[in-house]
Amino acid sequence: MAAPGFLVIGSGPAGVSAAETFRSRHRHIPVRILSADPALPYAKPLLIKEYLRDRQANLDLHSAGWFDRTDIDLIRGVTVERIDIAAQEVVTAGGVRYPYWHLVLASGSASVPLDVPGWDLAQPLRSFADAVALKMAARHARSALVIGAGLIGCEAATCLAGLGLDTTVIAPEAVPLQRRFGVDVGERVVKMLSDVGVRFIGASTVGEVASTGVVLTTGETVDGDVVVAATGVRPDIRLATAAGLETRDGRIVVDAHMRTSARNVYAAGDITLAHNVAAGRSVIAEHWRDAAQQGLVAGLTAAGFPAEWDRVSGFTCGIGEFTLHYRGWSAHYDSCRLVERQNGFKVIYQAAGGIVGTLDATASPAS
Repeated sequence: MAAPGFLVIGSGPAGVSAAETFRSRHRHIPVRILSADPALPYAKPLLIKEYLRDRQANLDLHSAGWFDRTDIDLIRGVTVERIDIAAQEVVTAGGVRYPYWHLVLASGSASVPLDVPGWDLAQPLRSFADAVALKMAARHARSALVIGAGLIGCEAATCLAGLGLDTTVIAPEAVPLQRRFGVDVGERVVKMLSDVGVRFIGASTVGEVASTGVVLTTGETVDGDVVVAATGVRPDIRLATAAGLETRDGRIVVDAHMRTSARNVYAAGDITLAHNVAAGRSVIAEHWRDAAQQGLVAGLTAAGFPAEWDRVSGFTCGIGEFTLHYRGWSAHYDSCRLVERQNGFKVIYQAAGGIVGTLDATASPAS
C-alpha cells in the first residue's frame, strides 16, 4: 500500500492547483493525483478557444516532466470507486487502496446527455478526446448543428463557423443565454452569431438525432453533417454522496476554506457550493479561474496556512467577434440595466438594491 499523504481526486485546474500549492509548502509529504482522464491535465477552455480553431495551443496545465520534478505522482486513467472516511483511504475500481492524511475532491462535472432517440449520434464537447473527435469530424463536414445555446454552445458554434461549416444553433430558449443574462443580452448574442454566419433557431426542442441532422418535436427536420450536444453539465458528486458528505442542490457544501463536513476532506471546483467571503454567502463556482483559486485555498488550508475564498468570480468567453467578460456570482437578479457603448455594451445586474454582477461585451478591433 502507498504511504499516506496529500491525495487529490481529479486533474482539472482545481485538483492540480491544490496539489501544486500543497507541494510548495511541504516538500517531503507524498502528493498524488488520481485522474480518470488518460491525458495529461489540460485547460478545457482552450479546447474551443484554440484547439478547435486550428490554432497552435499548449493545452497542458503542466508537462509530464514538471510532475516528475515536483515529485507529484500523477496516476492517470484510474477510476475511484469509493472513499472510506473512517479509514481515511480511497479505493479504486481495481481494488487499489490509497491512504490519505488530507483528501481533495475535484472531480468536476460530466456532460448531460440528450434524452432523445439517437442521442449517441450527438458529439459531446467536454474532454480532450471529445475535442479531437469533433475536430476530425468537422474536417469532413459541410454543416454543423449545435444543440444548446449556453456559453459552450455559442463558442463552439462560432468556432465551427470559422472553420467554414454552415452552422446552426438550436435551443429551447427564445434567445441564447436567456436564463443567465436576460432577453436583451440574448438578442444581441443572436446578432453576434449571425454576423459570423451562425443561424439561431430558438424556442425549439430536439426530439430525435439522426445521422443527417435532427428532428424537432414539431416534426421539422434540420440537416447537419455534425451534431454537437452542448446541453450542459452536471457536477459529479457521486463519491461524496456515497461517503456521506454534506451536499445541497447537487453540490458539495464547503466553507470558505474549502473544508467539507468530513475531517481532512476538502472539495474544490464546480462540484462545490462554497462560502465566498466577498459575496457573504455560499455560491457556485462554474469556471476554471474559480476552480483554480479554490484549489489553491484547499491546498493552503490542508498545508496548515490561512486561506479563504474571497475572490469575485469571473469568466471570459468569445462569441462571434465579441469578447464577453462577466464578474459576479451568477445569482438571481431582480433587475438589469444595459448601457450601449461605441464598441459594445455593459450590463449591470442588481438584487435587493445591490450589484450582483456585471457583463461587459467588447467587439474586437477587426470587427
